[in-house]
Amino acid sequence: KKAVAALQVLYDRNTKFLRDSFAALAAGGDNNKRYRAFYPEIGVTTSSFTQIDSRQAYGHMPTPGHFSTTVTQPALFESYLTEQLRLIMRNHGVPVTVSESTTPIPLHFAFLEGTHVDGTAAERIKRPIRDLFDVPDLDGTDDQIANGTFEVALGEARPLAPFTAQRIDYSLHRMSHYTATSPQHFQNFVLFTNYQFYIDEFVARAHE
Repeated sequence: KKAVAALQVLYDRNTKFLRDSFAALAAGGDNNKRYRAFYPEIGVTTSSFTQIDSRQAYGHMPTPGHFSTTVTQPALFESYLTEQLRLIMRNHGVPVTVSESTTPIPLHFAFLEGTHVDGTAAERIKRPIRDLFDVPDLDGTDDQIANGTFEVALGEARPLAPFTAQRIDYSLHRMSHYTATSPQHFQNFVLFTNYQFYIDEFVARAHE
């Protein structure tokens, strides 16, 4: 729980910085510099092939090494994160670390779902938003980790989760867009699946 609380502190601080910076710019602040804040990150390192109960499908690392993942909206995923980190620490007997990652938070994802930053306020800034803030990067929101096609570069941490923070943020904002409802009210009841696996069936149904 302390780790999740630390994630929340970092997330709240950094998203608030982006929101406050945007508001200041819209009010006539300095538009000659770049504003950037980063997602919090969980890291864990193990040096042993720990024997784990084979009935457990999660809560452990398959091989020694350093694993990490970026995290968004810790409050929304509090129970999930708490359970996962508790199992990892219990199964491997190692601590987890919480730090600031090197992955920028897109300005759009620092606001509540359904908030549009490309409106009147953005026009008052008189410069393109992407010149001043990081914006969603679709090239970085793929499913390589979940699909098992992600290749770890030399010296790079292995993925600790199937989806990155920006990928999750993108999905949460899509859910809000399609349903006009904040994901906090229904996210726990949504079953995510790999739609690419079923694409042939979707095409066949469309032809019908």
